[in-house]
Amino acid sequence: MTINTVSSKTLKAILKCLATTPEKLTPEDAATGLRAIINGEANDAQLAGFITALQLRGMGMRPDMLAALAAETQRHALVPKLEPSQTEMVVDIVGTGGDGWNTFNISTTSSLVAAAAGLQVAKHGSRSSSSNCGSADLLESLGCDLNAIGPDNVAELLRRHRFCFLFSSTFHPSMRYLAQTRRELGFPTPFNVLGPLINPVQPDRAVVGVHSQPLGPVMAEALRSLGRRNYAVVCGDENLDEISIAGSTQVWHIDDSGHIDHYTIHPDNFGVPTHPLSAAAGSTLEENQATLQRLLNNTLEPSDVAVRDFVLVNTGFLLFVSGMARTMKQGAEIARLTLESGKVKDLFDSFARSTREFNTATG
Repeated sequence: MTINTVSSKTLKAILKCLATTPEKLTPEDAATGLRAIINGEANDAQLAGFITALQLRGMGMRPDMLAALAAETQRHALVPKLEPSQTEMVVDIVGTGGDGWNTFNISTTSSLVAAAAGLQVAKHGSRSSSSNCGSADLLESLGCDLNAIGPDNVAELLRRHRFCFLFSSTFHPSMRYLAQTRRELGFPTPFNVLGPLINPVQPDRAVVGVHSQPLGPVMAEALRSLGRRNYAVVCGDENLDEISIAGSTQVWHIDDSGHIDHYTIHPDNFGVPTHPLSAAAGSTLEENQATLQRLLNNTLEPSDVAVRDFVLVNTGFLLFVSGMARTMKQGAEIARLTLESGKVKDLFDSFARSTREFNTATG
């Protein structure tokens, strides 16, 4: 679905509307305000005012506003061109962050396992903003040169490895206009949850984690209005932006026709025991790095079992949503066999090597 993002209002008029009559603000107004900022037409006060007012007026909980901001962001993205032969579906597993649980890098690891199992994964991510170790931080610490991956490299990486990482700062250079102000403000805004909506590849299917249950149906509706189908938005009952290993998880599943089905899943659906979230907590970059290496090398310690099962549940659900597995339980079993086979380590090592080759070629 194409969203009309044209408004005749000036940025000053949009700011006044946000301040005095926010109920009259339209999605087109929000997109036009963002466009003015991206085009360098806003001063520092207007930039901070726009971001702050969007948050205070609750625009981050309106699906039409999130969709409009995402569509405008995508207009300025660097979009990879996939090869004509790459007709297979592309998938992603990604969360908004901000849930405060600081768990291990589950979606990053699950994306690698899913790719090794046979899916084509375009993982969209960034550095940490709300946890000790973000997806980019972890991959870079293990030898991946993510800055070397540009739009021209995506198709080749997917062909070689069935996996690619799209560094948000590379593929969304327009967001640099907001980055410093967002850091200086220091509180969450609607832009904190845009990540899952703005993967430049626009995957065919995805699992999207959100940090709070009220955001679940909002995110699902925003995705639907952007034309996404066969996406599943998930939120653990602990307000976790992953499928929980500790108990139930709420799912808002967008089907082929655009209908949103709300249901609940549990580790039992995957044939996996429950574990307290504390058993799967992330820590420092160095400790998360060591945990991932043990997972890849099949040298698990007793303390790693909860993390492994956490990965199996989330990977299994992505395999289920993508149609590779008929059931969630089968998805978790495929994930387990893939992890134990050594295929994930082989994929990761070859992917990391390719990124360093790109750097050498362009250096």
